Amino acid sequence: MYKKILVAADGSEHSIRTAERAAELANLQGDGEITIVYVIDGEQSKSDVLSEGDQGMVEQRRQQRLKPIEEILQEKNASYQINIQHGEPGPTIVKYANKNNFDLVVIGSRGLNTLQEMVLGSVSHKVAKRAKCPVMIVK
Repeated sequence: MYKKILVAADGSEHSIRTAERAAELANLQGDGEITIVYVIDGEQSKSDVLSEGDQGMVEQRRQQRLKPIEEILQEKNASYQINIQHGEPGPTIVKYANKNNFDLVVIGSRGLNTLQEMVLGSVSHKVAKRAKCPVMIVK
């Protein structure tokens, strides 16, 4: 049913839980494939460059954000790949999901943005409204 699963990840606790759910679903299918999409927006890119300085350190920091997610997927023997995108997270995830015909998008209810902690995250809300496939929002 859900063979092609997109996991929206930003390194937050919520995105780590999304990886766990996605791995379970992929393993239920037996041959499910997971794509992790990590979107770098302009504000995050500026922040990374200012805090790290050099591009190599920026890349290393981004990999560290995804490492717990990769470890979960490896531990659960889930087949996965990582895709880095640039742009505003909500629209970029929707565009990527719709263009690549995913069966399911799994996204956390909140991300790293502290402004979004009071209500359902604006990114997850945008994705749920605009993606052409089912969206699972993980709390």
